Amino acid sequence: MEKKKYILEFLKDLTQNNNKEWMEANKNRYQTAKRYWLEEVEDILSALSEHDEHFTMFEPKDTVMRINNNRMFNPNFPIYKDHFAFSPMLKTDTYSRIFFTFSAHESMIGGGLHRPPKEILEKIRKGIDQNGSEFEKLIRDEDFVAYYGGLKRDDQELKSVSRGFDKEHPHRELLRRKNFSYSITPSTEKLLNLDLPDLITEAFLKSKKVGEFFQRVTSYKWDVQ
Repeated sequence: MEKKKYILEFLKDLTQNNNKEWMEANKNRYQTAKRYWLEEVEDILSALSEHDEHFTMFEPKDTVMRINNNRMFNPNFPIYKDHFAFSPMLKTDTYSRIFFTFSAHESMIGGGLHRPPKEILEKIRKGIDQNGSEFEKLIRDEDFVAYYGGLKRDDQELKSVSRGFDKEHPHRELLRRKNFSYSITPSTEKLLNLDLPDLITEAFLKSKKVGEFFQRVTSYKWDVQ
């Protein structure tokens, strides 16, 4: 717990002093917090690897993101992020098996596909077109819904199904979607008191079958126009 508290205290102070001068003056604190985070990530990867060999492909440093925000297209963003992130994804991955942000403000655990590129989105839609009942069953599974509340609300969904699909399709609500992600926002108290590898593994297992559906349909050689 002490290492997690140290990380959160650093991130809290960084959020309140988000500038290069403060970061330079607190460089040693940042390096310590980062080292503690990588130690947590190493344990998380080890726990996840027992359930999916995908996670054996990563070193802890491969799964963390830079603390600097990309301000090229978002100049109003603060210089530094308010969180440390865990994102074990290869460049060839089409969806996120698990994603974790550890923050003094609002942490998040989740996965799936958030606004996927057009080619991947079309593959998901093809998969729903052909296997919609299976997907409906997965996202309405009692454990998945109890844990994640189902898929996240999509505020950019289409008004109608996209071209090429029946407007009266039995799964038209899903075919209108552009977002297929899911997440929870655990409290700071929960993150401090629970073992992170156990917590992240539980989140992964609750969504594992949904992820396997994404893997199958995005890997399939659909005739995508």
